[in-house]
Amino acid sequence: MKYFILIMIIFSVINVNGQKHFTKTGTIRFEGSVNTFEPVKATNNSTTVVLDDKGNLAALTLIKGFRFPIALMQEHFNENYMESDDFPKATLRGALTKYDSFVKDGSKQILIFKGTLKMHGVKKELELPVELALTKAGYELNSSFELDPNDFKIDIPSVVKNKIADKIKVIVNATLPE
Repeated sequence: MKYFILIMIIFSVINVNGQKHFTKTGTIRFEGSVNTFEPVKATNNSTTVVLDDKGNLAALTLIKGFRFPIALMQEHFNENYMESDDFPKATLRGALTKYDSFVKDGSKQILIFKGTLKMHGVKKELELPVELALTKAGYELNSSFELDPNDFKIDIPSVVKNKIADKIKVIVNATLPE
């Protein structure tokens, strides 16, 4: 029920009259590894992404949906860092700039997403590069960027601070059927 309500909120952000393209199977991967320690990385394959015909873009991911190769890392991520019982989701809302000039012929274009990421109870304005292409499968959306945990008040204990990168690399992939 909670998930349904969250999806409805995302749809309400997007223009009601326009055509919407969406998926519930977008992928977010992140890596915060440093070379000398165990890899710190996780994947979430159940991110909801919505794009309307005006270039408005919204995404929602449940924090507990991230899967780590080591169960203990996943437990620490949810309990100690992301506090996912208190902050269960991350949302992204905004628009792709120059979407009106997006060429829908299958060629890939780099657009800029301008909007707000809300995570761990903190909102941050972002400008991110987004590669977009219209293919037979639908709109292919890809982005890669870095986030600083300090920007979202995510405290990394000093005992493990040297095992986690200062900037976390985030990779987003989604296919939104046409």
